[in-house]
Amino acid sequence: MTHFIDRREFLKIAGLGGAVLVGGAGFGGRAAAARADDFYFVQLSDLHWGFEGPAQNPDSTGTLHKAIAGVNALKEPPDFVVFTGDLTHTTEDGKVRRQRMDEVRSIIGELKVKDVKFMPGEHDASLDHGKAFQEFFGATHYSFDHKGVHFVALDNVSDPGASIGSDQLAWLAADLDRQPKDARIVVFTHRPLFDLYPQWDWATTDGAKAIEILQTRDNVTVFYGHIHQEHHFKTGAIEHHAAKGLMFALPAPGSQLKRTPVAWDPAVPYKGLGYREVEAEPSPVRYDLTELPVVAS
Repeated sequence: MTHFIDRREFLKIAGLGGAVLVGGAGFGGRAAAARADDFYFVQLSDLHWGFEGPAQNPDSTGTLHKAIAGVNALKEPPDFVVFTGDLTHTTEDGKVRRQRMDEVRSIIGELKVKDVKFMPGEHDASLDHGKAFQEFFGATHYSFDHKGVHFVALDNVSDPGASIGSDQLAWLAADLDRQPKDARIVVFTHRPLFDLYPQWDWATTDGAKAIEILQTRDNVTVFYGHIHQEHHFKTGAIEHHAAKGLMFALPAPGSQLKRTPVAWDPAVPYKGLGYREVEAEPSPVRYDLTELPVVAS
């Protein structure tokens, strides 16, 4: 596979956060030579704006700004940017919830790329069934097409019971029915669709039904957040890839009694935070992932 990305330069400028880059030709000066359907996008996840915990992240108000600056510094802008949930940290105060959403929306507005997609996490949506999120960021589930790839954003967080729900599952089935069996499908969720570790809320109660629907198509890949760490899993032919988060890392599933955030290590700042490069090969369909560490500025 031809690789046109200058990894050292990208590592220096890409900033923080679970970023996903998709594109067969890469970027930089050779991007013009790419196939017409080559592209890449950036994924950021689990911003948790409003979180206060210096023991977990003493840069809680600066990390997102660094990530936005990193994306803006890319030589070739991504086709779009997607935020896969937990834009804000949970609060029972509806006024504070909206204030945090307004603040994070303003910061995200600093992106030079104006095609930005959003989906909620349970911190954004579970206490009011996504009402405030929709006021600031729009629909909680939707689909769109981009250069030969069909993207689907599923909402498995607005229901406080971690369910997608029968109505949305019916919508998903109808949406995929309009796609050829061999269509390239990329799915965004917040929670994992499979039972990763239900004891820690790392599952979707009716996720198996969504997977059953997705398995009617040949080329499906799922990107999600929620667990604040790299994780890879397969259900049948479907690959599931978890993204690292922007605010704090979480322990490996079941590795300790409680799901408490990993403590900040001053000797290794931003340990457990990171971003990822994903290169897409259109034929045969393949996604090559490269996990890159966060570089402290």
